[in-house]
Amino acid sequence: MIIGRDVPGSASLRAKVRPAHLARVQALVDEGRLVLAGPNPVIDSPEPGPAGVSGSLIVAEFASLEVAQAWLAGDPYVTTGVFASTEVLPFLKVFP
Repeated sequence: MIIGRDVPGSASLRAKVRPAHLARVQALVDEGRLVLAGPNPVIDSPEPGPAGVSGSLIVAEFASLEVAQAWLAGDPYVTTGVFASTEVLPFLKVFP
């Protein structure tokens, strides 16, 4: 699983590079490797509005942690500085 935490005030940059980020995630979907993905709203709402988001979570299948880290290193949210920090962790799907 990949956790990315946004830099403060990332909303405009995030919006600008979002299409490129979504294209990379869509490739995981197309390859049948994506389990789930989405942003973390700052407030408890499906439409956070100006509150924005604090980061993102991606759960996908990669051959190894190193492969996941390499994939993440090329993500537009990383390369453009949307994410202040990232973490790649092993994940074992139990349900469903």
